[in-house]
Amino acid sequence: MSQADFYVLPDAEPEKRTAFLCRLADKVLGQGLNVYIHVSSEIEAERLDQLLWDYRADAFIPHGLLNSKPDAPVQIGWGDQLPQHRDVYINLALEASTETLKFDRILEIVIQQPDILAATRKNFALYKNSGRTPKMHDMRKPA
Repeated sequence: MSQADFYVLPDAEPEKRTAFLCRLADKVLGQGLNVYIHVSSEIEAERLDQLLWDYRADAFIPHGLLNSKPDAPVQIGWGDQLPQHRDVYINLALEASTETLKFDRILEIVIQQPDILAATRKNFALYKNSGRTPKMHDMRKPA
């Protein structure tokens, strides 16, 4: 069955969300899966593209903007564009669509901001109503 995972961070800062995204993308890539990161705009995609380059000095996450050549295992896109693969969809935009449901695994990174909390609650309901059982990873709890 397809998965929908929510990683709930204790932080409200957007930088914490993107830092966690980098670690998550690196981990998923290490599992041999392709990753599509959906953002809300081209400007956000370009900023994330740069952030992934700067992620770690001792690591490399092969990535690029969707539809740029050559294709990379981690692709960043916005709007209606989608990659060829249907492995992993990381949603950094607020809304998920029915197109999101075509992916084998959906990942949401939740920070403590009202707009993101409201959007991810709505997305949680979408995934659940589509027959997925969303899984919560509460990163606020001490290990």
